[in-house]
Amino acid sequence: MVVVFLFPCVLAPVHADQINDQEFGPVVRAYLGYLKNEQEVVDDRVSRREVSSSYYRHNSNRIRALRQMAIRLARETDNDYLPELEAVSAGEMRLLFGPQPPAPARLKAGEVLRNTFRFLGSVPVSGEVFYLFARLDPYEQAELSEKAVSRKTETGRPEKNQR
Repeated sequence: MVVVFLFPCVLAPVHADQINDQEFGPVVRAYLGYLKNEQEVVDDRVSRREVSSSYYRHNSNRIRALRQMAIRLARETDNDYLPELEAVSAGEMRLLFGPQPPAPARLKAGEVLRNTFRFLGSVPVSGEVFYLFARLDPYEQAELSEKAVSRKTETGRPEKNQR
């Protein structure tokens, strides 16, 4: 009798954000597996008291934010591709942008910063907000640099209709 009552509990999903293994292709599944492994490393470090509880919470929240964005991108694009993702809190913006980072409140989704990162959006996780960026691949960076150079060249030329 006890087995009958416990059996449905075994089949119930452990996490509300679990996904069907077949929902995504191998690249997205591999990235989600990587994030799962990263969480296991953080869990192990906190269990051995190697890190503080605030470090643990912050990095667990970052991993959740990356996971949410990866799933969102994969579902929106219906593509088995993910760019290199970066998630930072407002206080960590300098890690990506140096001593004069952009103001988080002024960021717009899709905006490219320093020809290196595309802002994807912010993800609130357990009271913390993470700002997610896609690192542009070298081809995208080169294309943006070429466009910037050609715009500078064109602005320096006189109008064709001028005499």
